[in-house]
Amino acid sequence: MVAESKNFYDVVIVGGGHNGLVAATYLAGAGLSTLVLEQQSHTGGAAVSEQVFPGVDARLSRYSYLVSLLPDKIVADLGLSLELRSRSVASYTPVRRGGRDLGLMVERPEGAATRESFAALTGGDSEYDAWSAFYGSVGELAGVVAPTLLEPLVSGASLRNRVDPALWAALVERPFGEVVEQRFADDTVRGVVATDSVIGTFAGLRDESLIQNRCFLYHLIGNGTGEWRVPVGGMGAVTDALAAAARRAGAALVVNASVTSVEADGTRASITWMGGDGERSVDCTYVLANVAPTTLAALRGQPASARPEGSQLKINLLLSRLPRLRSGDDPRRAFAGTFHIDEDYSQLETAYRQAAAGAVPSVAPSEVYCHSLTDPSILSPSLVASGHQTLTVFGVHFPTRLFASDNDAARDESVRRVLGGLESYLDEPLEPCIARDADGNLCLEAKTPLDIEQSVGMPGGHIFHGDLQWPWVDDEAEVGRWGVETDVANLMICGSGARRGGAVSGIAGHNAAMAVLELRP
Repeated sequence: MVAESKNFYDVVIVGGGHNGLVAATYLAGAGLSTLVLEQQSHTGGAAVSEQVFPGVDARLSRYSYLVSLLPDKIVADLGLSLELRSRSVASYTPVRRGGRDLGLMVERPEGAATRESFAALTGGDSEYDAWSAFYGSVGELAGVVAPTLLEPLVSGASLRNRVDPALWAALVERPFGEVVEQRFADDTVRGVVATDSVIGTFAGLRDESLIQNRCFLYHLIGNGTGEWRVPVGGMGAVTDALAAAARRAGAALVVNASVTSVEADGTRASITWMGGDGERSVDCTYVLANVAPTTLAALRGQPASARPEGSQLKINLLLSRLPRLRSGDDPRRAFAGTFHIDEDYSQLETAYRQAAAGAVPSVAPSEVYCHSLTDPSILSPSLVASGHQTLTVFGVHFPTRLFASDNDAARDESVRRVLGGLESYLDEPLEPCIARDADGNLCLEAKTPLDIEQSVGMPGGHIFHGDLQWPWVDDEAEVGRWGVETDVANLMICGSGARRGGAVSGIAGHNAAMAVLELRP
């Protein structure tokens, strides 16, 4: 991947993450000369698979884990060679009640065992009936919203008229905690529902800003189903397929290119970057910024805006075997989906209050994904044969502020509390189950928001580049736009900071490409 000698491109894309690659493929395929500049030594951004532990042949999805929002249409349009595999279990939640260790199991698809699991936990059918009715309504909303994500923006009013008005009011107009409390009685069931509203979003469940509502919506609308699938080969397989598609379409991909300046006046633009051969500049007609809006402002020499605040702790583990559970449930089934740890509704709210006050949560809500149960190809044959498994842990309510004064000490304490929470549901200590690398060290890696910012350039470690926005508009003047526009006509946001950005979706890249194709002569 070396820079071409051209001095002018139709389009320059700043950032070679998945959205930038999607945009590059669409634009180059439409005949526009397209250059992608990526500061790291590889494309992919945060959607990568890497050999994390020395001497251990396991390729972990290091930062982003699962795929839901990537539209099937983008996969088909770009001819991506990609397999997204369904997990056999949606979720499992270990629970300790009245001296008993239980597990709330939600199958995929849900069947009799799911209803029985709810009944064993709650003592009847009412909670599962409420669950089925709620997610049935959410599915109807997802079916309406999802097709609009790859179209020009529509008004909220037009969507509201197409769905259950009570559901719209509950999810869009009032804090999400209200509907959870109204529709569910059990603290654990409430928490399983509520956790999708705070993954990567630092907010209380009754926050009047409704950013938790927006987060919940994005977690449930992917392809109209909301299913989160495992990419075979890891997250890197997604962006490798995109990079291959971009090159086939004729885009130039340049790595180790750290952009230092973006200038655009509405008709012409210039990009300057530092590379292995020193400083270079190129002119272009359009610039697509696959970086956070705060990063783009700095590149344009504009006043600094408030830095986003991420809110997660990511822990990557390789186990020599899955640990036994106190509940007695089969760990290969329990860990096959999303394994919830200490995510009761009350625990989520307590953790939020403690973190908002600047303290590491005393009981740390988190969830675990074991990708290798669904996709063993990320492990070498010898690791598969010996029973090794990967675990990736997402700690909830670990905002950047907790790590500002001493990142290392706060990371260590946070890891201790998260893994201690997991271990409390195990029938044996966790550490003997953790594999060791070639140097004899535990195969354990932890990333705070500050670590993520340092590694992949997300300001504040915010995985969405900032607060998620509704995927529609209330201002009629914005209807028909693409949600990627800036104050300059030939400069657009094509990353997670776009109106319909967030997660590994490619939606912002697609929409920025469509906006360019509308503008070109």
